[in-house]
Amino acid sequence: MALDFMEAALEAVLFAAGEPVEEERLAQALGDGEHPLEIQQVRDIAGRLMLALDDSASGIRLVNLGTSYQLVTRTEYADMIKAALEIKRNTPLSNAAMETLTIIAYNQPVTKGFVERVRGVDSGSVVNTLVERGLLEEAGRIEVPGRPVTYRTTAHFLRAFGLQSLEDLPPLPTSAEPDLFDMQTEEMDADEASEENASEMEMDNLETIESDGTAGE
Repeated sequence: MALDFMEAALEAVLFAAGEPVEEERLAQALGDGEHPLEIQQVRDIAGRLMLALDDSASGIRLVNLGTSYQLVTRTEYADMIKAALEIKRNTPLSNAAMETLTIIAYNQPVTKGFVERVRGVDSGSVVNTLVERGLLEEAGRIEVPGRPVTYRTTAHFLRAFGLQSLEDLPPLPTSAEPDLFDMQTEEMDADEASEENASEMEMDNLETIESDGTAGE
């Protein structure tokens, strides 16, 4: 399937960019001077380019990342690409990194402090590692004392987990088990009730003793 001019132009732009390009930028680039294309036109061109690359069994494919597009290599050629470029195999994410990434993905944008409150442990180094690996990025600062930095997931995160957008994230699992906080609260309420009962018994005993003492006199 031969590419027409606009499909080839889109392929060239994305190849030269080497990173995700937003639909608005593509509309400007593929338009005629001061007359950018409509967003739907960009999507139509991208759809045809996807089919053309698939039909031609190209080693390159076009992926849609929400409101942006990027050219990437097909996974079946990963070993040969790594061998040719001498790229070391990426180490898998640790449990701590996956936990941190999950918290941020479902609550973004959030601060390191938020992540640490949820996890219960210091998470600064884990967040920094995820930023270095391109899975997280800074999303601005909160206008509160100290102006802490917030973090969000990146387009690389979507590619790495095979998602088109954050809406494709699977729903969080639900548990039929009672919430730990609720259990702790119930235990505290029971303890407080026991303490109150014990205090009332002590007061009754004290009143009985005082009453007996008065009668003896």
